[in-house]
Amino acid sequence: MTTAPSTPPTTVPVFHHVGIQTTDLDNAVAWYEDFFGGRRSWSLTEFTPLTESRLPGIRALTEVVVGNLRIHLFERDGDPAVPEQSRTQFQHVCVSVGDPAELASLRRRWFELYGSGRYAFALSEQATGIVNDHDGVQSFYALDVNGLEFEFTYVPRTAPTR
Repeated sequence: MTTAPSTPPTTVPVFHHVGIQTTDLDNAVAWYEDFFGGRRSWSLTEFTPLTESRLPGIRALTEVVVGNLRIHLFERDGDPAVPEQSRTQFQHVCVSVGDPAELASLRRRWFELYGSGRYAFALSEQATGIVNDHDGVQSFYALDVNGLEFEFTYVPRTAPTR
């Protein structure tokens, strides 16, 4: 017996938050607040049995809000990122800006915070230069304090839809 495919949803899903695991919550929260200009929204230190079963060793969770983006940083037992070793991670998260000057400003801000000595970075990889694609899209890549990769991009209105 075959079943008919279900009807696609009538609303377009919207990302609610990005969840990022860290072994040093205070360091990660401070970096996300300083780099993105975010603010702490709430924190938890007690969890449901479901959360504890999915995330063994979870100790704390803090939400940092940046505009419409929510970043859930959760501290959990584990090893920090190690250069040149395979590990499970998200490949990257892309953050779009409305003007190329904002892109350059974010890149400068990354280097300012990296060089400040206020944060412990899991990996020493530097932010890339800003590249210009053939369609006018500009972007650079940088790691957060946990070694997770972000792409920061500017897509001009004249660029084809990506």
